[in-house]
Amino acid sequence: MKEVSKRTGTDQENIFIRKMEIEDLDQILPIAVSTPFNPWTRHMFLGEMANPFSHTFIMNKKESSVEFNSPVGFICFRHIEEESELLNLAIHSSMRHKGYGKKLMNFYLEFCNQNGVKKYYLEVHPLNSPAIALYVSCGFRVVGKRVKFYQGGYDALLMERQ
Repeated sequence: MKEVSKRTGTDQENIFIRKMEIEDLDQILPIAVSTPFNPWTRHMFLGEMANPFSHTFIMNKKESSVEFNSPVGFICFRHIEEESELLNLAIHSSMRHKGYGKKLMNFYLEFCNQNGVKKYYLEVHPLNSPAIALYVSCGFRVVGKRVKFYQGGYDALLMERQ
């Protein structure tokens, strides 16, 4: 597989997206549990990392040749042939609303496009308006709902992009 790291940003800011390793989980879990909607556990990450159809990536910020001490965010998705499902995307609470989620989404769409994906799906909590706005800005639209999808029995919006 070719190199998956990607550098973006200005001269003062470089973002690196790389494949997530098991050693990253101690830094990823605080980001995952800081999200109010369906936080992932270590077990969930390990399951996705072991799944041959899953892809897990971590975003790090590098400033003046020093890597940011904790990851900026992460993304997890699956793709089988021409379809992909975004499973999880989260940004460190101190780094939200700065465009990092959009950078991860652009990485995801580019990665999948290069691998022949033509149809994308995701579920999102209806109260997660920042995520919904991000997904809509990336061409997703609401096509239905999944009843009692989240723990505690909350419904999820089903979104799709073609």
